[in-house]
Amino acid sequence: MRVDLFDFDLPEERIALRPAVPRDSARLMVVRPGEPPADAGVADLPGLLRPGDALVFNDTRVIPARLRGRRERPDGTAVRVEAMLHLREAPERWRAFARPAKRLRVGDRVAFGAASDGACDLDRLDATVAERGEGGETVFAFDLAGPLLDEAVARLGELPLPPYIAAKRPTDAQDAADYQTVYAREPGAVAAPTAGLHFTPGLLARLDAAGLSRHRVTLHVGAGTFLPVKADDTDDHRMHAEFGEVSPEAADALNRVRATGGRIVAVGTTSLRLIESAADPDGTIRPFAGETRLFITPGHRFRAVDALMTNFHLPRSTLFMLVCAFAGLDPMRRAYAEAVARGYRFYSYGDSSLLFRADTPMTDTPMTDTP
Repeated sequence: MRVDLFDFDLPEERIALRPAVPRDSARLMVVRPGEPPADAGVADLPGLLRPGDALVFNDTRVIPARLRGRRERPDGTAVRVEAMLHLREAPERWRAFARPAKRLRVGDRVAFGAASDGACDLDRLDATVAERGEGGETVFAFDLAGPLLDEAVARLGELPLPPYIAAKRPTDAQDAADYQTVYAREPGAVAAPTAGLHFTPGLLARLDAAGLSRHRVTLHVGAGTFLPVKADDTDDHRMHAEFGEVSPEAADALNRVRATGGRIVAVGTTSLRLIESAADPDGTIRPFAGETRLFITPGHRFRAVDALMTNFHLPRSTLFMLVCAFAGLDPMRRAYAEAVARGYRFYSYGDSSLLFRADTPMTDTPMTDTP
């Protein structure tokens, strides 16, 4: 499909630079098939679903994945380097987006966090450029591995706020809390699953009280989620791999929900992409552990997910393409135009939406066979 079909006008002032306080006070636009978009709030979520429905949360935890340092060569030349880690390939290897990538070549040594040759070992993390790819992609082989590397990255790295926020203000201590879900558990993401940022312990408790089940999966969101689609046609765009896991317990529980008539509600596009990657053509969800490059555009046949809670996304982005595939291109273009007109806040720290799939039964009558 033509990428320009997914373009729309977005005023700069609609980009949220801070989240709503409290988290669940954000607005929520509800989009149902054949109905105009309706205004609600995230706090209303328990009443917008029905007993027996299942919410799927991505429990990945954002790591401080932006590293700064110097490329050092035997001839004494040095240049400042920045690396955004986005996919771990081995205990000591990370694939990253580096800049200035054109100043790096295979075999170069990079000292991250080092301000001088006399820097303390705790203030320095050394790596070798192992591979160079397109678009600034670089594989770094670090001198540390496993937990020791994790500790060094946590100590020396910076929280990788999305570029449309970082370009407008510096990252600060408040972001360390704001840019992490309250249920984050598994370290490895370099971007937050932002739909989940709206949840509070109180809202989670009210979901439980409303008869809604909660289930966790893990997809370590990569920096590729920030990359613009530069191709003119979606067929020419390459998705970056992300590692995900659906446990046998989560797969079994979600299959039981579907078998008793409950709907699966993905909290965020990352949860949706992982569940759809793990689902058979008949909708049966299998345990999954591995990489996914699933790129969802209009025409995709959804196998398992019935509803999606997600924030408002960038024009021409893979995420806007995904929501158009889920709820329809024309309905989502109208919904986004309404969101702009009604003053909704966009992107990672912005408001949210609840989208129902066009072919999902829309009755709100409680199920009679819920176990």
